[in-house]
Amino acid sequence: MNIFNSIIPNIGETFTTLFENKKIKIIQIVSSDSVEKKVYIQEEDEFVFILEGSAKLRIDGDIKEMTKGEYLYIPAQIPHEILETTHGTLWLAIHF
Repeated sequence: MNIFNSIIPNIGETFTTLFENKKIKIIQIVSSDSVEKKVYIQEEDEFVFILEGSAKLRIDGDIKEMTKGEYLYIPAQIPHEILETTHGTLWLAIHF
C-alpha cells in the first residue's frame, strides 16, 4: 500500500486504519475542502502529521495552522476541531 495513492472524498474526510494493536492506532486521513464541523474529545493522545495540503484547527481554544511537513501533539481529553482544509489534505494520525 502507498499512503499517497488515496481517493479524495467530495465532502468530508475518509479514515483508513493502517495499523492497530492494544497500545497504538495509526490512521490515514484524507480531507476534502469541505470538512464536518465536529469537536473531538478523545480518550487517547494523538500525534498528527500533514503529509500533503494544509489545515486550520482549533485546539483547546487556540487556532493552529498546519502545512505540509508539520506535526502536532494533541493530549487526551483536549477539545479539538478541524476548521478548514485544502482539497486533498493527507494526514497521518497516531493514537496512543
